[in-house]
Amino acid sequence: MIATPLRWLVLMSFIILTISGNVLVCLAVGLSRRLRRIANCFVVSLAVTDLLLGLLVLPFSATLELRSGSWPLGGALCNIYISLDVMLCTASILTLLAISVDRYLAISAPLCYSRRVTPLRVTLAITAIWTLSLAVSFVPIHLGWNTADFSVQHLDWGMEDEDKEGRYCQYEWNNSYVLLDAFGTFYLPLLIMCGMYLCIFRVAREQVRRIRAATPSFARTASAAATAREHKATVTLAAVLGAFVICWFPYFTFFTCMGIRAQTNPPNTLHSVVLWLGYFNSALNPILYPALNRDFRRAYGQLLRCRGPSRRHMHLTSTRVLVHKPLPQTNGQRNTQPANECTDTVNRESWSEGNSLNLQERNGSTPTDEPR
Repeated sequence: MIATPLRWLVLMSFIILTISGNVLVCLAVGLSRRLRRIANCFVVSLAVTDLLLGLLVLPFSATLELRSGSWPLGGALCNIYISLDVMLCTASILTLLAISVDRYLAISAPLCYSRRVTPLRVTLAITAIWTLSLAVSFVPIHLGWNTADFSVQHLDWGMEDEDKEGRYCQYEWNNSYVLLDAFGTFYLPLLIMCGMYLCIFRVAREQVRRIRAATPSFARTASAAATAREHKATVTLAAVLGAFVICWFPYFTFFTCMGIRAQTNPPNTLHSVVLWLGYFNSALNPILYPALNRDFRRAYGQLLRCRGPSRRHMHLTSTRVLVHKPLPQTNGQRNTQPANECTDTVNRESWSEGNSLNLQERNGSTPTDEPR
C-alpha cells in the first residue's frame, strides 16, 4: 500500500496530460488559420475522441486501478463505462482509417481533391464514424451479445452489495463475438490502413520524380512547396498511425487470446499494463503533432505564449521603422546614416518567408495576415 499515493499521482498526472494536450490540439486548429483546413477536421475528431476518453473513461479506469478492480458505482454504470471505452477506441481506429483515405486522395489526385473531399462529405464521414462506433459498443453490451449465455452482464448487481467479493467491472471475453469485434474494429481496418499508406508513399515518391522532370525551373519552387506540404502532413499522420499500432496492438492481441481461451478472469497485472499502454496513445497524439508539423508548433507556441512576438507584430514593427527611415537628401547628397540593424534582420526574415514586405510598404499597404 506504500505505492498507492505514487500510483494516484502518476494516474492523475496522466489524465491531466491527456485532457490538456487534446484541448490544445482543438484550440490550435480552431485558432490558427494555417491549420484551419478541411483535412484537419479528422484530426480534431481524433482529438475529441482522446479528450472524451480522458474525461469520461480514464477517471473510472484509475479508480479501478486504485481499488484493485472493485467497482463502486453499480452494474448499470459499469456497462456504460465499458461501452464508452469500446466506443472511443473504435472511433479512434475508424478516424485513423478516414485520415488514411483523405491522405491518399490528397497525394494521388491533388487536382481533384477539393471536388472529392468537400465539407459535406467530411461531415457525413465523421458522423458515420461516430454512429458506427456507438452501434458496435453500446448495442452488443446492452443486449448481452458479448457474454457466454447472451445475458446482459452486471445487471444483477445491487448498490448495496457493490463492495462484495467478485464485483469487478470488466468486459466479458468468453464467446466468438469478442473475436469478431477485435478483427472487425481493429485488425481489418489496421490492414487496410497499412496498405493505404504503402500506396501513398509509392505515389508520393513517383510524384516527386515527375515534378522534378516535368516542371519548368521558374515554376518548380511553388509546385515543390505544395507537394512537400502534403508529404509532410502524410508523414505526420503516418507517425500517428504507427503510435496507435504500438500502443493498442498488445491490448488487442491480449484481448483476442483471452477470448480464444474463454478466460473470464485475465491476469490483473498484465491486463493493466496493456490497457494503460493503449490509453497512453491518447496522451501521445498531441505530442506527435508539434514534433512533426511546423504549423502545429507555431500554433502551440502562440497558445502557450512560449515564443516571442507573433510574425504579424514583427511585420507591423518593421513597417513603422521603415516608414520613419530618413528619405534621401534632395540636394543630391547621399544619405550616410546607417540602416537599423533590427530592421535589416526583420527584412531578411520576411524575405526568407517569401514576403514582399518592402513593396507593400512603398505602395502604402501593411500586412493584414500572417504569412503563409
